[in-house]
Amino acid sequence: MDVLHQKPVERLFQAILTLHNVEECYRFFEDACTIKEIQEIAQRYEVAELLWDGKSYNEINKETGASTATICRVKKCLMYGSSGYKLALERLTAQEDTDV
Repeated sequence: MDVLHQKPVERLFQAILTLHNVEECYRFFEDACTIKEIQEIAQRYEVAELLWDGKSYNEINKETGASTATICRVKKCLMYGSSGYKLALERLTAQEDTDV
């Protein structure tokens, strides 16, 4: 059985999808996670954005403070993962392009 694809995780994701804006996300994640957990997830997403933009490991480390191990893991996910980062990056970029 897949450890991630279980009913409690699915319910969590369904709950997140009910949130309507950034303020509601802040409220939910402040209740559900520690500040450090939120910051770690945010750092990984920032690393994904910078990799997507073609930045080097050294540039990303200097800009974010992320370790090379974190940068490598995020790059591996971007290249060989479930395309979750790619999907989010493409959609956010498209949304920002229409907002301009």
